[in-house]
Amino acid sequence: MAIEVFNRFEKKYFVTQEKMARVLDEIEKYMTPDKNNINRQTYSICNLYFDTEDDYLIRTSLSKPVYKEKIRLRTYGTSKKEDIAFLEIKKKVDGLVNKRRTKITIEDAYRFIENGGKVAVDEYMNTQVLKELAYMVRNYKLYPKVMIAYDRMAYFEKENPDLRISFDTNIRTRRDNLKLEEGDYGASLVQPGMWLMEIKTAKAMPIWLTDLLAREEIRKVSFSKYGTEFKNFIKNKRNKEAVYA
Repeated sequence: MAIEVFNRFEKKYFVTQEKMARVLDEIEKYMTPDKNNINRQTYSICNLYFDTEDDYLIRTSLSKPVYKEKIRLRTYGTSKKEDIAFLEIKKKVDGLVNKRRTKITIEDAYRFIENGGKVAVDEYMNTQVLKELAYMVRNYKLYPKVMIAYDRMAYFEKENPDLRISFDTNIRTRRDNLKLEEGDYGASLVQPGMWLMEIKTAKAMPIWLTDLLAREEIRKVSFSKYGTEFKNFIKNKRNKEAVYA
């Protein structure tokens, strides 16, 4: 059964391709790879983010408030519209991330957004999370805004399943053809060969991990995939307006 509620702190770091082999060699002494990451193979994740017409949610998030929230539809790999996905609320309060999600077909998720939070409820859905999502949809009047996809490796600590580390690369985005079933293509968001490492835990990091970060001189960064994409979008829009002014 998929976990549908998460509470944890998330810390982010960039890791160069040159350091990745050493980092993974150390991590694999203590952690187990995701079942889809055998032999360090990645799997793709696709996210469709929803926002208001004037981008209120991401603009608010970028102002770094104490509380912020996002809503997205996530699939693992390229899917068909009748396939199961996860519709998620991601909230952050004073650095603590709370993620709540429910299973839903892609086409039902589209209807849910378009119909103001109304959908036929199936037994596999999390009804409490659906109610919370419906409130957000009605309150904000949401639209599909951007698709963000990436290739991931993920690890879980052998003795502490609370600790999870993920590595995302080939992060790509698009603002057209905003249907997940259209594929995971898009423009690159970060430099080729760069990996975004996210350490996710509700507890303190183990000593072996802090030692690894110090030894490889890997330092924490403030980075949001959606936030970075939005800032790039606004910058490009202003540059085009300046050209035609």
